[in-house]
Amino acid sequence: EVDVDPPSDRSLMLFGRDVSSIPCFRSSFLYGISFGLGVGFLAFLKTSRPQLSTHIGFGTFMATTFGYWFPCRYAWSKQKFDMALMQKALQQQAIYEGTDKERELEAKTESA
Repeated sequence: EVDVDPPSDRSLMLFGRDVSSIPCFRSSFLYGISFGLGVGFLAFLKTSRPQLSTHIGFGTFMATTFGYWFPCRYAWSKQKFDMALMQKALQQQAIYEGTDKERELEAKTESA
């Protein structure tokens, strides 16, 4: 069997942490870099002032990166929390399955 997408041996270490393992890092920076370059280039075409265009481009990069990072991390954290709740509920169901406790809980939910 051929592995179409083998795991990458390359990793980028930043402050002793592999950034490829940080959720939302890659997409946030790719969007930030793309929008920063695009808006900076358009600002240069409009104003012909390199320093102002650089500032505008970098500001756009920062705003886009953080503007994408925080909602993405919030959604990731919420999903991780919900998955932990679901896993605990499924473990409890597996423990109670076929016992008197399960029948008791079913009777309680049917009467409610």
